[in-house]
Parts: sequence; structure tokens; C-alpha cells
Amino acid sequence: MNEDSLMHTPEFVIKPRSHTVWEKQCVRLHCTVSGWPDPRVVWYKNNVAIDPLASPGKYKLESRYNVHSLEINRCDFDDTAQYRVSAMNSKGELSAFASVVVKRFKGEIEEGLPEPRRDSTEDGPVSEYGITFKTHIVDKFGVSFGREGETMSLGCTVIIYPALHRYQPEVQWYRDDVLLSASKWYHMHWSGDRATLTLTHLNKEDEGLYTLRVTTKSGYETYSAYVFVRDADAEIEGAPGAPLDVRCLDANKDYIIVTWKQPAVDGGNSILGYFVDRCEVGTNHWIQCNDTPVKFARFPVTGLVEGRSYIFRVRAVNKSGMSHPSRVSEPVAAMDPADRARMRGTSAPWTGQIIVTEEEPAEGVVPGRPLELQVTEATKNYVVLSWKPPAGKGLEGVMYYVEKCVSDTDSWQRVNTEIPVKSPRFALFDLAEGKSYSFRVRCCNSAGVGEPSDPTEATTVGDKLDIPSAPSKVIPTNNTDTSVVVSWEASRDAKELVGYYIEASMVGSNVWEPCNNKPVNGTRFFCHGLITGEKYVFRVRAVNAAGLSQFSPDSEPVEVKAAIGGGIPHASPAPPYGITVLECVRDSMVLGWKQPNFIGGADITGYFVDYREVIDGVPGRWHEANIRAVSERAYRVSDLKENKKYQFQVRAANMAGVGIPSLPSDTFLCEEWTIAVPGPPYDLQLREVRSDSLVLLWKPPVYQGRDPVNGFYIDIKEAEAPEEAWRGVNTKATEKTYIKIKNLKEAETYVFRVRAQNKAGVGKTSDVTEPVPALTKPGTKEIVVDVDDDGIVSLNFECCDVTQDSKFVWSKNYEEMTDSSRLTVETKGNKSKAVFSTLGEEDIGIYSCLVTHTDGASSSYTLSEEELKRLLVISHDHKFPIIPLKSELAVELLEKGRVRFWLQAEKISANGKVDYVFNDNVLSQGEKYKMNFDKNTGVIEMIMECLTPADEGTFTFQLTDGKATNQSSLVLIGDVFKELQKESEFQKKEWHRKQGPHFIEYLGYEVTPECCVVLKCKVGNMKKDTTALWYKDGREIKADNNLGFTEGVLKLEIAQISKKDSGVYEVVLKDDRGKDTSTLNLTDQGFKDLMNEVFSFIANSSTPLKITSTDQGIRLYTFVSYYNDLLQVTWHYKDSAIAFSDRIKSGVVGEQLWLQISEPTEKDMGKYAIEFSDGKGGLRRTVELSGQAFDDAFAEFQRLKAAAIAERNRARVAGGLPDVVTIQEGKALNLTCNISGDPVPEVTWLKNDREITSDDHCILKFESGKFASFTITGVNTSDSGKYSILVKNKYGTESADFTVEVIEGTPDLGITSYWTDAEGNVVYSPNTPEEKMKSPVTGTKTQKRKDSVAKTLAMDKVGDKKETQVQKDEEKVAVEESKSEQNKDTKEEIAEQLVTSDQSEGPEQPANTAKETEPPSE
Repeated sequence: MNEDSLMHTPEFVIKPRSHTVWEKQCVRLHCTVSGWPDPRVVWYKNNVAIDPLASPGKYKLESRYNVHSLEINRCDFDDTAQYRVSAMNSKGELSAFASVVVKRFKGEIEEGLPEPRRDSTEDGPVSEYGITFKTHIVDKFGVSFGREGETMSLGCTVIIYPALHRYQPEVQWYRDDVLLSASKWYHMHWSGDRATLTLTHLNKEDEGLYTLRVTTKSGYETYSAYVFVRDADAEIEGAPGAPLDVRCLDANKDYIIVTWKQPAVDGGNSILGYFVDRCEVGTNHWIQCNDTPVKFARFPVTGLVEGRSYIFRVRAVNKSGMSHPSRVSEPVAAMDPADRARMRGTSAPWTGQIIVTEEEPAEGVVPGRPLELQVTEATKNYVVLSWKPPAGKGLEGVMYYVEKCVSDTDSWQRVNTEIPVKSPRFALFDLAEGKSYSFRVRCCNSAGVGEPSDPTEATTVGDKLDIPSAPSKVIPTNNTDTSVVVSWEASRDAKELVGYYIEASMVGSNVWEPCNNKPVNGTRFFCHGLITGEKYVFRVRAVNAAGLSQFSPDSEPVEVKAAIGGGIPHASPAPPYGITVLECVRDSMVLGWKQPNFIGGADITGYFVDYREVIDGVPGRWHEANIRAVSERAYRVSDLKENKKYQFQVRAANMAGVGIPSLPSDTFLCEEWTIAVPGPPYDLQLREVRSDSLVLLWKPPVYQGRDPVNGFYIDIKEAEAPEEAWRGVNTKATEKTYIKIKNLKEAETYVFRVRAQNKAGVGKTSDVTEPVPALTKPGTKEIVVDVDDDGIVSLNFECCDVTQDSKFVWSKNYEEMTDSSRLTVETKGNKSKAVFSTLGEEDIGIYSCLVTHTDGASSSYTLSEEELKRLLVISHDHKFPIIPLKSELAVELLEKGRVRFWLQAEKISANGKVDYVFNDNVLSQGEKYKMNFDKNTGVIEMIMECLTPADEGTFTFQLTDGKATNQSSLVLIGDVFKELQKESEFQKKEWHRKQGPHFIEYLGYEVTPECCVVLKCKVGNMKKDTTALWYKDGREIKADNNLGFTEGVLKLEIAQISKKDSGVYEVVLKDDRGKDTSTLNLTDQGFKDLMNEVFSFIANSSTPLKITSTDQGIRLYTFVSYYNDLLQVTWHYKDSAIAFSDRIKSGVVGEQLWLQISEPTEKDMGKYAIEFSDGKGGLRRTVELSGQAFDDAFAEFQRLKAAAIAERNRARVAGGLPDVVTIQEGKALNLTCNISGDPVPEVTWLKNDREITSDDHCILKFESGKFASFTITGVNTSDSGKYSILVKNKYGTESADFTVEVIEGTPDLGITSYWTDAEGNVVYSPNTPEEKMKSPVTGTKTQKRKDSVAKTLAMDKVGDKKETQVQKDEEKVAVEESKSEQNKDTKEEIAEQLVTSDQSEGPEQPANTAKETEPPSE
């Protein structure tokens, strides 16, 4: 059989019939179609294809066994239309029509629409005479396109059956649901069977949806189509389009606010502002109202003449030129609003002129204060004030003065000084933007000026209305083969929104054309006039009085073609399942259910819930719970009866239609839940299933319980495990509604459930999830974070299983993102990218992406605080790539004082370039600058021979390597530059210096441990004839043992340094090659520093502080290796410096430093310290004089003190006698010696060991207890012998011996006297020659003491022998020094005295003679 013989065009076996229904009722259109191949059936409303997806739940399409139906749910007035069903196959196309009229009860009709007649029966419309009219609108106008200035006619043929002669239906025209009236702009004509609307002069205000409405006694029929009006060609290329919709608001006696809408076309350049023109009605003279363009689409016009009428127009301007003027506004009269209201009640015809009459003002009454002054509008160009007139009579002649005052001042300035205003409105211009002002108003009349009103609050001059934010999520959807439905997300937080402009661009053309020239409300628009088969992208921007927003992100490309089918087969979804009750109150129940396993290849657009009552187990009739589809998988069914039982079923809908209902649920009792714990969570979903983890999502319970839910517990078990195998995933409740479950066993199948808790406890468990195996599906990819070359951070997800209906759904913290200001999603093919606008801390969270119409393809990415910091660093590096540097620009000095600027790049290619810049001037290679760039090592250098003052400034190396750049600068100015220049010159001189003998190390000093100071310097490049001379204070130091030169080091040693060594030392090296000098200043501070170092050595050499005792008290002492007179030493007692007195003294003996405490007491106990000062921290030695140490020292002091007293007071021969006296016979001999002792000693003279007494021959005297004399008046031979003097008191006895030898000789009548010195030596006699008077007669001889018996106390035997010996040694040293000085003084004194031999008694010896000698005890 030939297959072609079976093919035939579609035929309508049963055509759809028309219906008239009441609002909120449902209507179903049916038809039966035959044909081969099976025709494709498409339903149209007013020639626009019906898209069930665009209005979920509104339309339901079904096709079964060649029976096709269109169900319209809950009809409203907008559903009144002509519906067409089109059947098409390869053999042809056929259409059938049906009309649906939706009637409305009286009182429910929208303003501007005609009131339909309510029929008497529900079966159909019945007219007054039993005639039912049927109206058909045919030969319709379609979507029309015009241009400003053109004329356009819209017409339809209207067929009314039955046709009655002279029957006149009511024909009305609407634009955007606003009834139009005949005017110079609109001409309307009815010919009896054709309705025509002529637009005489198109303007963009005429753009919109035009509707023809034909009303008969039986009802009405409508038809609508869109009219687009494009801008007229600009007179100047690049000029903007004309503004539109100019209106006048708030008209008053001399003031009107003019508003308009911005044009969609700006000519390619942003609009700078607008000019407002006015024209008095009856004239053609246009006057420009503003001198400078205003950007705000609202402007107050002042200076009007009361009683006259005006029209207005607006022009836009950009930098290319001026636009065409807008359509003029409706005429408006400058008059008091109260007068206008009174005139509206009159029926006098409008003449265009208003005659204003004023009553005579009340004479002699000054008006009161204006009331309720406020700022009604404030922009950066002007501020508008409004107020109410004062109360009282006689206000017809009242006018107003306006005053302003800058905030925080008291200076009020009148604004309208010349002419007061009549209207209680006023616009102030020329205010300083950003400043704050207060305002007040005064009334005035012929009687005077009244008191000012209360001032307004401070108002800052500036635009209060912000430009709206850009729309987002622009989604184009196929409609017809020449139109596309564009939907978008509204601008967020937009104020006083006027509407939106939509633009379209053919892919690849980069040319944008406006889809509408008049702002549209809503977030959905049909874009017509597109080319079939071409791909377009769309963008949207919002507009308000402040201006136009930024454009939204471009939409995804869409190919223009018919929407239904599109070549892709779709089916209605399978039924949902798992219906549960989530909450129950007295008269309602909240249901939850699970998504169908099969969604029909298209997104589910919503769900419909049905319910029925079950009485005694018998179910009743199903009722619809919701007319409009719900998108959530939970719904509250209301209007139920308490304590009744119900069953429920749910149907899912997609673009292919509404699916079959689910199986009836279990029977639920409608009773209010009173349990304290929460109800079950619901809508559990599994995402990101991997071999070892997955993510579980849920929604919190609808029923919270007695307290709010504060956490959730998740349970898990293997799918095949028994109920006892349930175990918790988390031990601590989580507040989030998602959780990532880890540590799953690969390939194991699991099920999950969730429980909510509140303060009362843990509530019911949710339904169990479907079993899910822990497997990572082949081809699964994860979200990858990427940072492009511009530093833009994006999240990228790729899915290999996408279908044409698949969508990438991005979420943050598993909540779908609606704010596109921070994250913009771009999807192309099987890849989707979420781009961060400005990555910041507010973006921290978990980002996930789910791909619909796949087998659960999803992934997530956690943006933590640490990851954010890492990405920001990478973003900055990519956005501003830099050439990494190993070292920044630095400067160093080379040989001969040359200056080298250099840096090293870590990595740079062979194409890298360097610019050498000094003070913004590029340097080039030459004699002064030598540049080198080693691209292998990355070392870049520039060498200068020397620095001059002109080289002070900033040196910069600018590196470029492709896109990457970097630079490093070095600032050499001020002291830094001077130091470098000085160092460069020094290095240059140094190089020349080192060509001859020179110092490697300049003259310095060091202190040896022996406290010797060594001046030394290290020299180089010496030869044999090189001389090295030392100078001090300009005088040469002659070579001696202190100068040395070894191993290139010159030395000068200073032993026992003192102040005389202070000075300026200099060393001069010289030979035929040159000369070099090194100087060391050891004066003032330099000498102090040197001595401090010496003192430091002395201090460190000190021995620990020790305690000893003397006959005077207790002595503390320390020894140093070397003592210097300049050493500063401080003694401390209990950490305070000691104030010295006669009792406490300090001193130095040799290398011993001591502190003497005379007559110590217990008050002297404590901690003592000696502190050596070295100019730094110093050194301190301490000793504790307390306890046993003090007791021992004090006891020893007492012993020594007693012994010293005994030694000091014992009898002694203080002055010595000669050992031998040789005298001539007959001479007189007189010997005198000093005697000391307390008490006064007894004196006994002995001759040859026998006591002698005084007589005339031998006169013995002891005078004053001090002087003992021995005189022989005439010496004879019998006087020869050994003589002794014996002195004795209670402390001891001492004797002195001398021998007298008498020789024969010539007698002499005189007396011979011998003076002896303190040592017992004869100094001179009367016979001593004069030239020898100053030299001793006999040799020096130490005085002997014989037969000395000391009486000692018992305590004399107590004491330490060693300490006594040390004390004696110390005393001996002191005595010897004292003797040396005393002997010198004594000899000089004696030499001045002459003693005659005639004296019978020796002269009294000077007192100091007896005191000088203090021989140590044997």
C-alpha cells in the first residue's frame, strides 16, 4: 500500500465552541482532530501562543486519542479573548476559533473598564428581548510598528449575529487598559461593521497594548495587539531620542511641577540633562524655563501668571546635540487648587481662559503665620517648599515671602525680595550642593508682613532619589517565530520606579536596538519584530526620575522560533508520592510530598492539591485546594473541618501540562497538634553523592512545637539493615538545614532521616529518603575556582550529562541566590560559571551548583576565610601582574668612588625591557651612565663615575615584560644624598691614597691587662725608605723603647697613663709615592673614654672586699693590680653613698683602697660596697659587715686599741743620744735628749751600769717632764766610760746608752755641746768648720734601745699574729715615709741654730723632733 495515499491534511471533526463564564470559574475548550501524520496542535490566545510554563497552573493542555483540550483555570477579565487552535502536519495547517467571555459581578469591575450586564441565568446570556448576540472580531490588526510623526490606523471587522438594522454596539478602544477618548491625537470611527482607530501623529506615548472592546446586550468581545513606536530620525546625528509622557503636577497660582520620562535611546552618548519649555495657551511662543539642563526628570516651573493656561514640552541634550521636543502636555491653568476644584463642579464650557476674581482683602489685618511648612522635594538643582495659608478671614490678597538660612547660623536671607509669591508652593534654585539649609515663610498683604512660620528641619541640597540598581537574571523564552518573551528579576530596593527598557542584539552584531520606547511595568515583556531563526541576546535597565540604571548582564542567546514543542517531545510529569502531614490546626493541614521520579523532560512549574472528606471510611468528592500552582513541595489546605478525616492527592505540572494525580494519601484526622516537640522536617534531598560522602538537605518542620526549633539530628542506616540499625550522624544538634555526611563505605546503599528538636525535646522523624548508593558516578566533576588575567574570581562547573532543558542552579549555603550584585552566573553549553563581582568577607560560605534534568549532577565549594585570603592575593597578582624581584633597587660604591645602582629580577623573559628614569626623565647610555641588563641572571645595573649636586633626586628602574610590570625606586635627597656623595668622594680619595703608603687601620688604642695603653695602627704598601713619624700635640715623639713596628703594625706604649698623656697623637707615613696621616684625639671626651676603659680594667682586677681591724677601728679594703690617681671610687653603705667625716675616712696605700671606720658601733653594721666608675655601668664589690663578721672585727679592734694605748703611753727616750762622744780633757760636755711617757717617767742615769746622781761635776736635770740633760762641767779621764739613761713608768721601761772617751789636749775654757739628730747622729759642735756645718760629724747610725722591758696588759697577748704582723708592716710603711720628710725638715731647722759651749744646760729641742720618731716595737 502506498503510504502517501494515507496522508491527508488535518481536519476538525469537532470544533471548539465559545463559552461565557463568571470570573473565578474554570472553562475547558475541546476539539477532535484527524489527519496523517498526526497533526501537531497549538493553542493561541489573540494569536499569541499559549505557554503553560509562563503562567503555572493557569492553563492545562491535554492531548489523548486525537482529543485535544485547553483548560483555563480560575478565569478573570484578561481571559476574555478569541482562542484559536491550530493543527499542522506535513500536508498542511487548519485552524478553528472559539471565544471566551468572562463576566464580572457589579462592584467588582476595575476602574476604566465598562460594566458588563449580569445575565438572569447561569446557562447563557439572555437579552431583554430574548435575543442572544454573538460577536466575532475578524480581519484583525496585528502587532504594528510605527515611527514618531507618522500616522497609523488600527482596524478590525466586527460581525454581530443576528444582524439588526440600526443596532449600534458600544465600541471602545483602550491602551494599556486605559480608555481612550477622541482627541486631536485619536480619531475613532465605526462604519457599522468595522471599528477603526487612527493615531494622527505618533509619539512614543502612543506605544502600548491596544484593545478593541465591542459590547452588546449579551456581553462583549475584545481583541488586543501591541503597537511599537520608534524614535524619529534625529536632526543631528548622535542626538538622543525625545522625552515622553510630559505631565503637570501640583499646579498652583504661579507654580507647576513638570514631570517626564527619559527616552530609551541616548544616541550613543549619555544624556547630559533636559530643557523644559512652556507656551501660553493661544500663542505659539515657546519659552525655555531652565538655563542649564537638569538631569532629574522633574522640574518646578515658577513665574507663571495666575489665571492663564500653559502647555509644556521637554527636550533632551547630550554632547552631540538636542533631541526633538516631546509631545506637549495637556493644558494646565495656573490657579489656586481650591478654585480649580470649585470649577470642576460647573458645567460651563471650557474656553481655555479662566477669569479670576479676588475679594478685597480685609483692611488693617496683618496675616498670621503660614502653617505646616515642609520640604516636599529636594534635588541638587532645586528645593520645593509647600505650606498652608494661615487661618482666618481676608486671605484673598495674601502673598508670601520665602527666607533661607544656612544651617548652624542665624542669618536669614529673603529669597524672593522683589515679588512675593501667590502660591503656597515655591521652588528655590541656586543653592550650594552639599550644604544644609533651613527655610521659613512669611505672609504679607497691604497691611504689612506677618511673623515667620516655624523653620523647617535642616535639608541638605542633593538628590534624595537614587538611580535604581540594575535588573538581573534576564531570561528569554520562545514565544512565536517572530517574538520572544523576556523576563527578569526586578531592581532591588528601587524607589519611585517608572519602568524598564529592554534592548535586543543579534548575536555577533554588537548592535543594540530598543525593544520598547516606552517604559513597561512588570518584569515580563513580549519582544516583537525579531527575525525567525536568528539568535538574540537581551538586556534590561530600570528607570526612575533620577535616571536610568546600568544595564543588566546579557541574557543567554535564544533562537527565535515557535515555543510549543520546539522539536523536542515533552510529557506531563509522573505523580508525586509520599504525602505526609507537616502541621495540623483546627481548620487546616499542611501537607508535604516528594517530587515525581519522572518530570517529563521539562521543569516542574508547580503542584495542584486536591482533598476529599472521608466519612465512616467512605471517601467523598475531590475538591481543588489551590487554583494556582504552588512551586514548593508543601501546601496548607485551608477551610477544613475540625475532627474530620481527609484524604489528599497531588498533581505535578510542567510546560507539557498537568500530570495525573498521585494515589490518595492515608486518611488524616484534622485536629490541632498540641505536642510540645516539633513536627517532622520535610523535603529531604540528597546532593553531591560521592563514594565516601554526600550532602543531605531538608526543610525545617512547619510545626515548631511549644518553642522554636533550635537544632536537628540526622540518622543513618544501611538500606537493608533493620530498624534497630539507625544511628546518629551528629552527637550535637546542628542549626543548619544541611549537612555533609562523610566516611561512607563505597558502594554501600544508605537511607537517612532527620529529627528536629526544641527546648521540650526531639520531635518526630522525617520521612526516610530514597536509598542511595555511595558511588561517584563516571564523569563527575567538581567545582573549580579560577582567577583570570584580570583578577576576576569565578567558580566553574562542568556537567557532561546536560540536556537542552537542563539548568545550572547555583546556591550559597544551599539557598538559591537571588542577589546578583555579588555573583553573576554565566552558562554556556555544559559549563556554568559563577563570577564574583568584588570578592569580600560577605562572600564566605559554601557554594553549590545543581544541574537539573540530570541524574543529580551537583558539586560544592567551600570559601573559607583562609581560602578568601588566598584568592584575594592571587586575584591581585593576576589583576596587577608584577615582575618578581629578588632585590629592590639599591646603591653601592665601587672602586674609585664609582656609584652602582642595581636590582635583580627573579624571572624575566628575553623580551623584557627596562627604562632608567631619573626625576621622571628617561636616561640613556652615555659617558655619564653605563647600563647593563643581564637577562640570564636578571641583574640590572647602572654605573655612574661620580655624583654631582645635580644628581640629587629619585632613581627608578621601570621593568616591562609583556603585561607584567614592576618598578623600584631609590630616593637620594637631603642628608642621604650628601652622605652618599661624600662617601663616593672619600672612596675616590681612598683609592688614590692607597697607591702609596697608607693606613689599613687608622690610629687607635687598646688597654692591656696590665693597664698599659698601647696606641697602634696598621699600615700597608710600605717599603724600605718609607718613614713613620709619631707626633703629640705637633711635637715629634723620639724613638725609644716605647715605639715599635712589627708585622705592619705601628705601636706606641704608654705605661701608667695620667693627665699629662692627654693630647692629639698623629702618625705620618711618607715616601716618594705619597703621604698618609692618621690622627687620634685623646683630649677631652677622647681621653675620658680612654681612661674609662683603663678604669674598667682596674675595676675588674679588684679583689673581693675584705674586713680587718686596727687600733683605731675597722678597715674594709681591696687590692687592685694597678692604681691610677684619676680613678673615681665611691664607697656605699646600705646602697647610699657614704658622707666622709673624721670618724669615717677612705684612702689609698699603694694598690690598696680602704675605708676606715673609727670607733665603730652597732650602728655601723650593714652592707658596704665600693663602686668603681668606668663611664659605663661600673663595677661594685660588696661585703656584709654584720653578725659574726662584725663581732670578730670589733673584738680585734678592742684588743689593738688597748695595745696601741699601752705602746703610745709607755716611757721612752724620744730623742736619741750619740753612741760615742770623744772629747778633750777639760772641756765641758752637755748632752740632751727628749723623754716621753704618760704618766711622766722616772729618769735614772747610770755609768758603767751603776746609778749616778747629780753633783757639781755631773749635773743631771729632767725638766718639764720632757727634757733630760747630762752635763759634765770639766771632763777628765775619769769621766770616760759607758753611760746610760733609764726611763720608767707603769707602761714600760726604756734605756739609751752612749760612751764617753776623754782624750788629752789643750784645755779650752768653753763648753762643748753636741747636737744630735733624731737618729742619734751628731750634727755639729763648736769646733765644726763652717763649711761642714750642714753635714753630720759622724756617720749615721740607728739608735739602739737596750734593756727595754715593756709592761703589757693581759689583753696584749690576745690576737692574731698574722694580722698583727700585717698591721705592723702597714704602720712601718707609714712611719718610714713620715721619717723621710721629718728628717729633711729637722736638718734644715738645726742648721739654722748655733749652740755655744758656755751654756750649762742644753737648749730645748723643738717639739717636732720628739714627735717624728716612732720606732716599731721589737
